[in-house]
Amino acid sequence: MQGRALLLTLLFATSMFAGCFGGNEEIIPDSDDLDVGVATLIGGIFQNVKFTATEDMSIYIPYLIKNPDTGFVQNSTVIDLDAGDSEQLSILAPPRAELAIFLIGQQGRTEWPTRNSNMSWSTWVGSGEAHSPSQGGIIRQSGENTTLDTVNSSENNGGSVSFQTVGVMRPSAPGYGPDAGGGFATGIMNGRTVYDRLHEITDPTPDATDVDRRMGYWDRWAGQGNVAYEDAADYLEAELESFGLEVMTHRFEFTDIFSKQNPEAINICGYRWGKVVPDEWLVFGAHFDIAPPANAALPFLDPHITGSRTYGTRVGAYDNTAGTSMVLETAKMMSEFDSRRTMVFCLWSGEEGGKRGSDYWTDFYVKEDHPEVTVTNYINLDMAGVNWPGGGGAPHGDPATTPDEDGYPKDEEVWPMRVYIGPTESYENLSQAGIVRLSEWIGTDALGLEEQIGTLTGAGHSEDTWKYDSWVASDRPEITIYEDTTARSDHASFQDNLGTVTIGFGGLVDGYWCYHQTCDTLEEMEAWMDTTGKDYGEENTGVTNLVNSLDFITWWAVYSFFHLDETPIENTMS
Repeated sequence: MQGRALLLTLLFATSMFAGCFGGNEEIIPDSDDLDVGVATLIGGIFQNVKFTATEDMSIYIPYLIKNPDTGFVQNSTVIDLDAGDSEQLSILAPPRAELAIFLIGQQGRTEWPTRNSNMSWSTWVGSGEAHSPSQGGIIRQSGENTTLDTVNSSENNGGSVSFQTVGVMRPSAPGYGPDAGGGFATGIMNGRTVYDRLHEITDPTPDATDVDRRMGYWDRWAGQGNVAYEDAADYLEAELESFGLEVMTHRFEFTDIFSKQNPEAINICGYRWGKVVPDEWLVFGAHFDIAPPANAALPFLDPHITGSRTYGTRVGAYDNTAGTSMVLETAKMMSEFDSRRTMVFCLWSGEEGGKRGSDYWTDFYVKEDHPEVTVTNYINLDMAGVNWPGGGGAPHGDPATTPDEDGYPKDEEVWPMRVYIGPTESYENLSQAGIVRLSEWIGTDALGLEEQIGTLTGAGHSEDTWKYDSWVASDRPEITIYEDTTARSDHASFQDNLGTVTIGFGGLVDGYWCYHQTCDTLEEMEAWMDTTGKDYGEENTGVTNLVNSLDFITWWAVYSFFHLDETPIENTMS
């Protein structure tokens, strides 16, 4: 932390003299010529910021902005100011960054340098790129139906710039101490809200009047006349409706191998119709069903007691109440925003039986019933919260000795969180570089994860072990971004049936001792994330680390949503 503080001090000092180093023929205004209007930005909220110039200038604002003319959120803008003039914009200050950067150039400037997608703005200015940019940049363009310009990528960067730096602070929420995740409990979206939803759905408090005998929504095994599953579906439908979404339940039957009709799937989707292109759908989803018992006649056995694993869970906190909670809270927040494209928030059924719910929705509801619809991108949340910044091995003496399905060994101290992207042609290269770079762009700066992220490709490694091999070769980053060649969740339905580019967020699979076990509870997740008394990472309670994890994953998904609403990323393989 002392090194980071020194870097910030140097950045503030050098920004004052940044205009002296430009090689352009015209003199570039410097940071003293721009007043940003706030001493500190509040991270995680849209904040009105007034820019005032004492010299004629242009300002590149590389953050999400709420356009005052359209009401839509857009990525970045460039504004012109005459000396003595001001302009106010509503900016989403990065929720987990410590510093915001605003670039300054000659008035009317069209081309600007920008950072690499795997580099934060702090690192970019600290490396001297503002004075001697070495790569392409962005070009400003006139916005449609708005006075606010938009930006697009450019091979040219326009040369050197000045910059103004402003600190970003995200306040802790009153009522939550440091052991309860208070540092990640503020903003238009936050991890503590997701944690509270996760607690609500998994609440173990006895309730003799409920179908599952619990206050939460246990026993959500898909279909087969399961009243607890139907009860959970009713709850989810009511919640989405309470957000003001148009909710549709898509119930269907499928024929199993015994040729018996099984009323398995209830997909619950909330729709907020797009204002510009309503037939283009941006979908955000997670499955709400949980792994059923392998043999309903046998009691659930706790592997902590028996020392061996069986199959099935009653709670499914990690798989996949975590993802369900993120979808609900994201839908609640996003329902307050207008969008260009239709936002669809879906809770899938039957994933544990082979992604049957998302298969039905993509193959029949979209392709057959709504052929006019294009699903532009899909974001998947399946298992999250048992990795960085905790995830440092198994609690309670659980065995942790063999690789999981992704090839990661179970005896490493810190498990990586996964950002998986597809479809892909090969594990050796990037087929969907656009969405890979977008994921890097969001994670390295807005989320403050530059030091944790590693982007993996399997070039030079075995097809069977490339994920592990490339992870080790990258010095075991805590968060991995990669194109997945084995889609095991609902994103596969979108890739296979619609050719949609997808991005997903997930954690441990087979390496989590309680995966598809009766011990998959919120208490277990907290135990896995607890780093107090450990010799790695910061000492935090399991609750704080879990809230932290839920926070950055949900923010990553939200930022992806805003970016992809403005500019969808198409499948380069189609």
